[in-house]
Amino acid sequence: MKIAISTDENEVSAHFGRCAGYNFFEVEEGKIVAKSYAQNPGDESETLPKWLKGKGVDCIIAGGAGPKAQGFFTDLGIDFILGVQGKVDEVIKSYLNGTLKSGESTCEH
Repeated sequence: MKIAISTDENEVSAHFGRCAGYNFFEVEEGKIVAKSYAQNPGDESETLPKWLKGKGVDCIIAGGAGPKAQGFFTDLGIDFILGVQGKVDEVIKSYLNGTLKSGESTCEH
């Protein structure tokens, strides 16, 4: 499984498409086996989900995403967890141990 977290300065970004970049975590049997980072290639609600899918992402974690982007995630088979805040390393640990709390999308569309 590959998870992408929208990131601004080691914090989960409030909006998946307007972040500085993405931290990618490859997870096997509940453990991180690889971690990488890529800068955001641009804020396009249709292209970013396709770009993330092309990188093998199965799930995105972000503060928020608009309804159009959420629809693209769903169409591409990418799960999403929104309403998340905090430091990226703490968020991925919470996700892996099953305690990550989602909330309302912080994106105002």
